[in-house]
Amino acid sequence: MQEDYYEILGVARDASAETIKKAFRKLALEFHPDRNQGDKESEEKFKKINEAYQILSDDQKRRMYDRYGKEGISGAYGGAGGGGFDFGSIFGDFFEQAFGGGGRSRPSDPYGIDTELAVTLEFKEALEGVHKEIKYKIKKPCPTCDATGSKDKKKHTCSACGGTGRVAVRRGYMSFIQSCSECGGTGEIVKDRCKDCGGKGFTEEDVSLKFDIPAGIDDGQRVRLSGKGNVSKTGEIGDLYVIVRVKEDSHFLRDGDDLYIEVPVFFTQAILGENIEVPTPRGKAELKLKVGTKDKQRFTIYGEGAPNIRTKKNGDLIVQVNVQTPKKLNEKQETLLRELQESFGSKGGDDEGILDKIKNFFK
Repeated sequence: MQEDYYEILGVARDASAETIKKAFRKLALEFHPDRNQGDKESEEKFKKINEAYQILSDDQKRRMYDRYGKEGISGAYGGAGGGGFDFGSIFGDFFEQAFGGGGRSRPSDPYGIDTELAVTLEFKEALEGVHKEIKYKIKKPCPTCDATGSKDKKKHTCSACGGTGRVAVRRGYMSFIQSCSECGGTGEIVKDRCKDCGGKGFTEEDVSLKFDIPAGIDDGQRVRLSGKGNVSKTGEIGDLYVIVRVKEDSHFLRDGDDLYIEVPVFFTQAILGENIEVPTPRGKAELKLKVGTKDKQRFTIYGEGAPNIRTKKNGDLIVQVNVQTPKKLNEKQETLLRELQESFGSKGGDDEGILDKIKNFFK
């Protein structure tokens, strides 16, 4: 059975690009061969980590992988990994991105065709779903310079890397091959920049878009809007990935599809096991306490949690009881409580009362 790239990096299938990069960084540092010399198992693990990152860090390859699995990657790109594995090249690309460099662009385009942005939702909006309008910019090839970035529509060989787009860099005891900072990894430079795009090779267009965010979406998840991304030189249109950020709620905490809430309960209600009213995301629900309910005891109200974004089935609401006791008593209340306390004393015979058991514990 083939290993899943998301499982190799330990991330969810809807993880953002930043989450994937952080996961790769942590694992790559742990299993890099220079840190585990002679350890074949670590070397194989490192190969798998890098193979997974190669695919999931590239928007187009990731899209193919999500749709068709490894077979889709093999068919479109001639295989994902295999012989001739270059530790320095891949690890160098990562360090360049992690420590201030720009990711290597594809020679055909000066930018990725997929793009992403973040939106912030109220807690209730995430649970119920919401219709949103966003404004963002998309990149399109500059028509003036035919996306070359050059006034004369020509590019010249980069002298820093000799046209390879790669340079050797040494950091401490490790050597890396990384993208050339002069040409951005393309191996070509512009001598006379296009006035319309400033040498970038693309222009930006303001876009307004309305779309639906499904009920049950959680913080950090992404919504993919097909065909709403950047436009390539060949006319291919990428996707827009909307990363959702959800504000915290003053009452509920969320863990997956389950919600948690703490409710105050007067001590007599807890002792007697009364019915209490509990707030839910959809209104209110009645909860029957057990006789002698303890502080911090939990109860479950089934089906009152967050809806699962795929199955649409609701999770549960976990209610934690916070037993409240009075800080001040009037004379009548104190008398009644003392009578109650005495009633829990010894009943006579061999059977100890609750109060006697507590007293005897400390003898």
